[in-house]
Amino acid sequence: MQGKTNFIIAGSLIVVAVLYLLISSTGDAAHYFLTVEEVHQLDATERQRDLTVSGAVLGESIEHDDLGAMLTFTIVQIPGDPREVERAGGLEQVIRAALRNPTAPTLDVVYHGSKPDMLRHEAQAILYGRMGEDRRFRADELRLKCPSRYEEALPEQATE
Repeated sequence: MQGKTNFIIAGSLIVVAVLYLLISSTGDAAHYFLTVEEVHQLDATERQRDLTVSGAVLGESIEHDDLGAMLTFTIVQIPGDPREVERAGGLEQVIRAALRNPTAPTLDVVYHGSKPDMLRHEAQAILYGRMGEDRRFRADELRLKCPSRYEEALPEQATE
């Protein structure tokens, strides 16, 4: 009987420890998916968090230094709601419309690393990083999708 009680207590402690580790690490690792417009509306405290933002790459804005170590470009607002993307005819149509819209919100991006092959006009950029004091997004990680090759929906919005 005592062996069974010890087993139950030890098992309970392990479950509690695992739950504690999951809960305590989730906040630190969480990225918040935002649209370009939402990024511009962040207050100073919110800009300190790790963020995930997505937008359409404006091809004429792509510049990289002679060493290929720093890359700058601009992304344009695309809808964050997959239903809105679907209603507009898909990701490719949404990106093309956004890039033709002269009043669409934009975000300047700085990325330290070599220029990815898929970084070109009309690619969807998914960026992970933080806002800089100069209001430019400092991307630690850059993922690209070419909508004409990959007809996938936008990433789902994360909730806090």
